[in-house]
Parts: sequence; structure tokens; C-alpha cells
Amino acid sequence: MLRWFRIVAVAEACSWAGLLVGMFFKHVTATGELGVKVFGPVHGALFVLYAAGVLLSAREAGWSRGAVVLGLACAVPPFTSLWFERRMAARTPTRELA
Repeated sequence: MLRWFRIVAVAEACSWAGLLVGMFFKHVTATGELGVKVFGPVHGALFVLYAAGVLLSAREAGWSRGAVVLGLACAVPPFTSLWFERRMAARTPTRELA
């Protein structure tokens, strides 16, 4: 489960990057909405998967309630899912990451 969480956290951050680039082209250069139309739904789906991953990984690894709240909050600002995933990987015994 924790390996799946790692993959989803990275994918969620990448989708943030795509969405931000899409928003730049839509709002700053006004050259089109394609990036937002593509990365908006992708990011939405990965956002939900990331939140589910936090809850399932917390159950499996025994994270505290505070860690769960922090993990869910890290779904909102861009790229903080990466920080949270690295933080929890460092605090979780390696046998559980396999």
C-alpha cells in the first residue's frame, strides 16, 4: 500500500504541474484552454486517489491522527504531496515500504 501511495503522491504532484502550466496558458497568454481541459480532470482524479492513499496508508502503517490531517492538508497546496510522502517514508520502517 505504501508503494502505491508513493506513486500516487508523485503523480498528483505531476498533475499539479500540468494544471499550473495549463492555467498559465489559459489566463496569462490567453492561447487556449486545452491544458486545463486535459489536466483538470486528471488532477481531480489523482487528488481523490491521493486522499484515499493517505487514509489507507495511515491505517496500514499506523500513522497518527495528526499525520493523517497533515497528509490530507498537503493535497491542497501544489507539490506538498511530495514533501509529505518523503516525510512519512522516512518515518516508516523500510519493511513496510516493500
